[in-house]
Amino acid sequence: MTERMAGKVALVTGGASRPGLGAAIGERLAEEGATVVLSDVDLVGVEETARLIRAKGGNAIAVQHDVASQDDWDGVIAALLSEHGRLDVLVNNAGILEVAGIVSDRAVGALRSQFEVNVMGSFIGTQMAVKAMRQSGGGSIVNMSSVAGLVGFRGSASYAASKGAVKLFSKSVALEVAADNIRVNTVHPGIIRTNMQDQGAETNAENYAAIEAAIPAGRLGEPLDIANCVLFLASDESTYVTGAEFVVDGGYTAQ
Repeated sequence: MTERMAGKVALVTGGASRPGLGAAIGERLAEEGATVVLSDVDLVGVEETARLIRAKGGNAIAVQHDVASQDDWDGVIAALLSEHGRLDVLVNNAGILEVAGIVSDRAVGALRSQFEVNVMGSFIGTQMAVKAMRQSGGGSIVNMSSVAGLVGFRGSASYAASKGAVKLFSKSVALEVAADNIRVNTVHPGIIRTNMQDQGAETNAENYAAIEAAIPAGRLGEPLDIANCVLFLASDESTYVTGAEFVVDGGYTAQ
């Protein structure tokens, strides 16, 4: 265990799913010395993630948290500041994927639900984190977007719209808070081996097979690939990086 995150307090949302990005990010930050607060609507699942991190020597706790709820954000941030006195890193990772093309009868409902979690969750979390980070002299906010926030994906119009919103929202906030020593960046995962991607592949198998075959790196990504990128953005190694987008997709969108 090294010390790239020593003394830092990090909140990572969406930490219950395994294999999942939130769990991998929480583990990686803890490995580097961070105190990690993992949150999720699934309390049992996120508590198990925190337990596994502690079993490896990391410092992690779990809290129940609906990221679409202002009241939940108020409670989580207040408890975190009361316990730890500061917030240095927020990773807005929690998200949902509903595959519904624009002509689908489910399209409007899918758009609403994904904006509630993917966009409003990131918006409220970022707003709350900025207030907390101003008190402690700065910090790093990492908002999870997607390659679907950069290029179109057939059958995923509502998901792509939500992730595109996260990207431009984050760039705009980065300009607002740069003078406060607060950095805001987005990470854009490609096709990563997670529970969410497995669900998407089940409902959209033909498209997913074509996407996997087109990845120049010749493989799907692993959660650790994303966690390592987030670690850089969360650490002091990225103090001059803000308003940027980091694509981790094995070269898929470079074509």
